[in-house]
Amino acid sequence: MVYILGGAQTDFARNWAREGTDMLGAFGEVVRAGLDNAKLDADEIETGHVGNFVGELFAGQGLLGGFFAMVDPAFDGLPTARHEAACASGSMAILAAMSEIEAGRYDLACVVGIEQMRNVGGRQAADHLGAACWRGHEFEDTDFVWPRAFSDLAQEYDDRYGLKYEHLMRIAEINFDNARANPNSQTRKWEFTDDSFTQHDAANPVVEGRTRKMDCGQITDGAASVFLASESRAAEYASRRGMALQDLPRISGWGHTSAPISYRRKIEASAQGDYVFPQVRRAIEAARTRAGVSDIDQIDAVETHDCFTTTEYMAIDHLGITAPGESWKAIEDGSIEMGGRIPVNPSGGLIGLGHPVGATGVRMALDAAKQVTGTVDGYQVEGARRVQTLNVGGSTTTTASFIVERPERG
Repeated sequence: MVYILGGAQTDFARNWAREGTDMLGAFGEVVRAGLDNAKLDADEIETGHVGNFVGELFAGQGLLGGFFAMVDPAFDGLPTARHEAACASGSMAILAAMSEIEAGRYDLACVVGIEQMRNVGGRQAADHLGAACWRGHEFEDTDFVWPRAFSDLAQEYDDRYGLKYEHLMRIAEINFDNARANPNSQTRKWEFTDDSFTQHDAANPVVEGRTRKMDCGQITDGAASVFLASESRAAEYASRRGMALQDLPRISGWGHTSAPISYRRKIEASAQGDYVFPQVRRAIEAARTRAGVSDIDQIDAVETHDCFTTTEYMAIDHLGITAPGESWKAIEDGSIEMGGRIPVNPSGGLIGLGHPVGATGVRMALDAAKQVTGTVDGYQVEGARRVQTLNVGGSTTTTASFIVERPERG
């Protein structure tokens, strides 16, 4: 069992270049804030992991494990590594740290997810992010790869089950509404009109195909950190602070799958199946099996990957909130709203909170840990004890899911 001792997140509304800071500055900020939140000293950390997708392209910077020793002299000599899996990079960094802890190599790890994305123009950013598609083979006829890819997903759902645009827009509305309560969200001060969540070409213009502006997650600059500990180290940590081990959030289950990088290959492979992306369903089920969870009703909230409204629409049925193809039912009956049967993205998600690609998986785990310990500022799900995350990279080429929980004291 791996425990989460604390962590921190930057404000996703910030633009680091305009502030005169850079990736190292933000990296140091989120590590120091995380240490302070967890009440840890730098010299207690035994290993470091970084999730980052395209630091080389946006900032000309790789080898991000070397940032640790720039932050604090105590990190000089710390074993570190960087992990890349597109939008699931942060989750891969968590999995790597968990593996080291579970193997007995180390007892206390720092995991950082980070991405700088607002220092270039929109078309250049879209081109950089296209590194996660099958370059030279797919989506070569479009300027904006991912809006096009997830437009194709909307069309796939429409072809298989039928799809109404108002359901996608309700997903966007919910996430933007949730984000208003999140003090770190990029869109917390955004204003909308009555036409914003319609097919109004001025208020909600087409980006690519069936994807419009309000369908899109927000790329941004952002970083998040979490501190992971073995059970023995967590017990010592709790004892020193007059806490019970059960007071600490733990990662009780995980799932990790990969699929062909080709979007079309995935769709063709699932043509006769129940789920559009069966590899996503497998990751979700693997996390639950490891956690001893048998049903969605045992989950109190979900932080899921809504890089586009269609991604969350897919996640709703793949998570089992509805039967395959019936995600619209959970949207219409309010199940996924705050106060609903299974709130989805209380943080605001990628649409409302923001999506610094390499940071997203780490941020999700941090939000889940805060939810189950009742320490969320502004968007707490009442009584939450178990949260599931779902983080995907590319067109679900990589999928990761975690169950984060705090059990009742026995």
